[in-house]
Amino acid sequence: MFKKVLIVEDLDSIIETIKQTLEKLSITNIHCVKYCDDALLKIKKAQLEKEPFELLISDLSFKEDHRENKLKNGEDLIKAVKKIQPKIKTIVFSIEDKSFKINSLFDNLEINAYVIKGRNSIQELKNAIQEIYNNKTRILLPQTAISTTGKNAIIEIESYDIELLKLLSNGFMINEIADQFKNSEIQPNSNSSIEKRINKLKIYFKANNNVHLIAITKDLGLI
Repeated sequence: MFKKVLIVEDLDSIIETIKQTLEKLSITNIHCVKYCDDALLKIKKAQLEKEPFELLISDLSFKEDHRENKLKNGEDLIKAVKKIQPKIKTIVFSIEDKSFKINSLFDNLEINAYVIKGRNSIQELKNAIQEIYNNKTRILLPQTAISTTGKNAIIEIESYDIELLKLLSNGFMINEIADQFKNSEIQPNSNSSIEKRINKLKIYFKANNNVHLIAITKDLGLI
């Protein structure tokens, strides 16, 4: 089992619960921090001392307070950590359940597991740790909690949508987006199909209008 683990979480109750879970797996060298900047410093220090962390467990969102931090969230932290220790095993433990966000973490940051906080998430976290230790990858628990695969699913975010949102955010009208898509041979590229896709995106992101849609997707880091 893993010998040295770093927990990055800003809620004491969750920190204690994760620690108890690790201890049940006979992991005793457990370090906890509440700020992403502190986590990166610990990772660097451990490497210098030739005693690197083997597993990183991090939330994605952290409440802002009086302290200024360079790394604002778990995604920033994982990016920074992967630059200096690319092989570290990584679990994201978060309430975020949007599939496009989760898939981007697997594809772009090569995380090993994503556990969605919920009713049975501690047992699922325990399972994820055991599976990662046994060299399994792309572990997502629970599968049924992902909003785009549930009863209210509408769409799966694709590169088409990202390009559409970028053009929309740059002030392009629907007919102008259609022309851009035709020139780039992107399908579908009719005015009606683009308008329908924008409407589906607004429903998916619960946006009131196009401006609200752009604001939401910018906040999520999609554009």
